[in-house]
Amino acid sequence: MLPRYLAISLLLGGSAIAAVPSAEDFVNRTAPAAIYHDGWNDLNKNGVKDPYEDAALPVDRRIDDLLARMSLEEKTAQMVTLYGFPRVVQDELPTPEWATSFWKDGIGNIDEHMNGCTGFNNDLKRPKHDMPYSLHARAINEVQRFFVERTRLGIPVDFTNEGIRGLLHTQATSFPAQLGVAAAFDRELVREIGRATGREARALGYTNVYSPILDLARDPRWGRTTETYGEDPYLVSELGIEQVRGIQEQNVVSTLKHFAVYSVPKGGRDGEARTDPQVTWREVQMVFLTPFRRAIQEAGALGVMASYNDYDGVPIEGSSLFLTDILRKEYGFKGYVVSDSAAVEFIHQKHRVAGTPIEAIRQSVEAGLNIRTHFTPPQAYGEPLRELVRSGRLAQATIDSRVRDILRVKYWLGLFDRPYVPSPAQAEQQVRAPAHLAAAERAAHESIVLLKNANDVLPLRKDLKRVLVAGPMADNGHGWWSRYGPQRIEFVTPLAAIRVKLGAGVDVRFAKGCELVDDRFPESDVYREPPTAAERADIEAAVKAAADVDVIVAVLGENEILSQESASRISLDLPGHQDDLLRALHATGKPVVLVLTNGRPLSVNWAAKHVPAIVELWFPGERGSVALADILFGDYNPSGRLPITFPQSVGQIPFNFPAHPGSQARDRGQVFGPLYPFGHGLSYTTFSYANLQITPERILPGATVEVSCDITNTGKLAGDEVVQLYLRDDYTSVATFDWQLRGFTRVHLAPGETKRVTLKLGAADMALYDTSHRWTVEPGRFTVMLGASSAQAHVHGTFLVTAPDGSVPEERPVKDPRLDPR
Repeated sequence: MLPRYLAISLLLGGSAIAAVPSAEDFVNRTAPAAIYHDGWNDLNKNGVKDPYEDAALPVDRRIDDLLARMSLEEKTAQMVTLYGFPRVVQDELPTPEWATSFWKDGIGNIDEHMNGCTGFNNDLKRPKHDMPYSLHARAINEVQRFFVERTRLGIPVDFTNEGIRGLLHTQATSFPAQLGVAAAFDRELVREIGRATGREARALGYTNVYSPILDLARDPRWGRTTETYGEDPYLVSELGIEQVRGIQEQNVVSTLKHFAVYSVPKGGRDGEARTDPQVTWREVQMVFLTPFRRAIQEAGALGVMASYNDYDGVPIEGSSLFLTDILRKEYGFKGYVVSDSAAVEFIHQKHRVAGTPIEAIRQSVEAGLNIRTHFTPPQAYGEPLRELVRSGRLAQATIDSRVRDILRVKYWLGLFDRPYVPSPAQAEQQVRAPAHLAAAERAAHESIVLLKNANDVLPLRKDLKRVLVAGPMADNGHGWWSRYGPQRIEFVTPLAAIRVKLGAGVDVRFAKGCELVDDRFPESDVYREPPTAAERADIEAAVKAAADVDVIVAVLGENEILSQESASRISLDLPGHQDDLLRALHATGKPVVLVLTNGRPLSVNWAAKHVPAIVELWFPGERGSVALADILFGDYNPSGRLPITFPQSVGQIPFNFPAHPGSQARDRGQVFGPLYPFGHGLSYTTFSYANLQITPERILPGATVEVSCDITNTGKLAGDEVVQLYLRDDYTSVATFDWQLRGFTRVHLAPGETKRVTLKLGAADMALYDTSHRWTVEPGRFTVMLGASSAQAHVHGTFLVTAPDGSVPEERPVKDPRLDPR
């Protein structure tokens, strides 16, 4: 339920009734200006209810009136982001100097203001008003009050913030990284994560959250792989839609990142190399744009962040094809577009398709950019923008169109009628509410993937006498910190969680064994020298600590520094001397459980062959270690599935799902197949599939098919099966994909229990992007596969799509199993 005066319509054009704020709503408890009235706010302070102030009028009428009143300075001020304290603004609260600053004419949005972000280098000053939560909400109100009461037209600010692991605030609720969330294959869970993120944002004063990331991780070397929902366009779309809906249900804008074709820079490189994606136009349409299209058309996302990169030589920030033709005309996007930081500047500095910085600004605005965002003062963009209009190089009508989009979003948010957090004290109950923490723990449990469990090594007994927890990530309290998530959280480490789980009667030892990386990293990803004497001594100490234990839990992998923005790798092996440590621990003869915590697939080939049990933890958020201990010791049955392929070698890349027919087939000079396929994940119980039914078996293009199957728990423990539906259009006019994920659901089953699962296939699931650049469903045979992963078919069947006259093109199934795995 929304707070008392945020009960505004969530439909575009909805209205609200104003409420008079009290002095208690602000940090400086002076009486609010006499501009607040019953039912309206006198934003321009003229004593008249003007149309833009009238909540009873249609939104477009209000915008028309406001635009007609705005000066060039006021319009261009709306087209810039002001980065908040401490990045650009050095004041947490308004000062007298604000009255003569660039933002005296207003501002489009203020980003990350007073949120407690410490920056990539942990060197940013902590604000005074981030905690307690109620103080933060009142401080945000104080800043908003400046724009409402002290600017000429009183246009409120949209407060933006990051939200891909929960809200980026000092102590908001911490969720797993998106890649871990995706491993849950749970739409309902993602919807609840979105709701929690949106609720906490609104409670603290933020009205726009930069979430979700809808880029696809098609190259796992890429540093931001951990921030994606994986490599598959259907899975990313389904989860992205739920995140958008969850956020915007709270009357907070969901801004999608990063539009478009951002996640495949050449060679998987990031940092300064965010350019030149090597993908075809059909792949752009069928893979990379699909999540954005669906999030806008099906979930109504009202924010988009345009990306740094180019496509086919044209920077996205200066591409009218992407920002206008596709985004607005084709998708029907009604919100506003922000630039990624420095992306406008890159048009001139990096892509070099604009000879001057001001020409880069002109290109971006002409293409469709609404608001420029960068870690520099807003006047660095705003003043040249004004000069472009005054000199006639940029039309006033273009400016009006861009500002109209911004104002439309602010009206949707209700900011003109309800500009303030209504009850700051309520933030104490809404941020990190018990339900939000429960959702974080649920996400941590469901995201963990059991990759291997030879001879049922797991779950471990709780009556063990001695346990060694080893590895550089076993007791690293800062390892899961993220620049994009809550940062001052007390992360429980695996060591601490296991000690709590087993109690004081069990000797739970710790040995770090080695550092996360060696002194030569990243060069050691190319060629690894033998361990130094000191490094060997650390490994030997861990081996000595394992001498009389019952089991070893080795927690290895990466931390956020190794897998984040601007931190790509050229190897998918365990970094540093972690593999040496693992081999030495295995050589003791003790049972070893390998726990991987990482932000990308790792090619742990030796472990997959020799270590009996492997658990994928990802970057799991604050409750991750508690969930891990539950799974290791049998208090929770693992149910996560891989949202991304684990290749055997970096040399196989690109190696992902879905793939074109034959593109990942056998080559006598290479290893064949993945280490672990997309959708893979084990359980402590077993499941069977039977009685597949496809109804109807013949349809016309555009009709729907239902696929049903009985799922039975054939083991001794209750558990969740993630049923996955894969579809193949057997013969097509253009080569598409061998198999495509087209449905999934989680089914909880008691031992011996059977449930019938039904999944639907619609026209969008069967469509391809044809030679005429149209989405179409072609007549022919479709093959359906239900199974536990993309490589494990339990049951399969077919149905036919006929032409309008009932005919079906001739198709002769290939019999050679080397070419057709059926």
